[in-house]
Amino acid sequence: MPRAFISLTSDFGVQSQGIGVMEGVARAIAPDANVVHLMHGLPAFDITAAARTLETITHLPIGSHVCVCDPGVGSSRKAIIIEVNRGDFLVGPDNGVLVPASRVLGGIKRVHEITNEKYMLLPVSAIFHGRDIFAPAAAHLATGVSITEFGPPLPPEKLVAPAYDEAVAEGHKIKCRIIQINKFGSMHLNIRQDLWDTFHIRLGDIVTLISGRLPPIKLPVGRTFSDVPKQECLIMKDDFGRMEVAMNLGSFTERYPLKIGEDVVLEVASA
Repeated sequence: MPRAFISLTSDFGVQSQGIGVMEGVARAIAPDANVVHLMHGLPAFDITAAARTLETITHLPIGSHVCVCDPGVGSSRKAIIIEVNRGDFLVGPDNGVLVPASRVLGGIKRVHEITNEKYMLLPVSAIFHGRDIFAPAAAHLATGVSITEFGPPLPPEKLVAPAYDEAVAEGHKIKCRIIQINKFGSMHLNIRQDLWDTFHIRLGDIVTLISGRLPPIKLPVGRTFSDVPKQECLIMKDDFGRMEVAMNLGSFTERYPLKIGEDVVLEVASA
C-alpha cells in the first residue's frame, strides 16, 4: 500500500530556503502525500541530537522519514534507506543518524543503498543530497516504489555505528550519554524508561549525576518540573520514552555546562 506520509528533519535552521525546496521536490513527486516538518533547528552537524530527534517519529504516522544531518555530504558515505518492522522508511546518510530510531520502531527489516539515478533529482549536487537524493527517495517511497528499486541491499551489521548506544546498568549505576539539550536547557539521556523502572526508584528519591569534570550533582526524582522549587533541578521521565534532567523555570545546562555527546553516570540508591 502506498505510504502517503513524509517527514523532514534537518540542521538547516529555519531561515534556510533548503527546507521549502525539499518539500517542493517531495510534493512534485508525491502531490497527495502529507508532508510534516519535524525539526529543522538541530545543532549544526550534531548527529547525536539528530538521531534523538528522529526517535520521536514514533508519534507520527507510518511513512517515509528524511533526516539530513550530514557533515559528510558528498564524501564516500552512502545514502541509504532503512525499512523498519513498524513499516516506516528512514532515509538519510549512513553516518549513524538513522539507527537509533530503527530500534524504537521495531528494529531493522532491511536496508538498501540509494544508487538508482531514476529516483534522484539530476544533476545531483555534491552538497545538497537532501534535495537531490533523500527527499526524492522519500517521495517515491510514498507513491509505492519498492525499496528494492533504489539500489543494492546492505547488511544491517555493515552500517556505520549508531550515533549512540543504549545506557547500561551496572549494579547501582547507570552509564549513559547526553543525547539532546532542548531550548530550555534540559538534558535528555539515552536511558530508556523501561530500564529506569527496573531500579524501582520512587518519587522524591535522590539520584547523583557524575560527569567526571563537575562536582557530583544531587537530583531529586520528580514527575514534572514544579515538583521542585523554582531554580531547583530534578530528574524525571521525558515525553518520548527516555529520562530528562531539568531545572524548574531555569536552564540546567546554563548552571552545569554539560554538552550533547558527553558520557555521565547516574548513581541510584538501590537496584
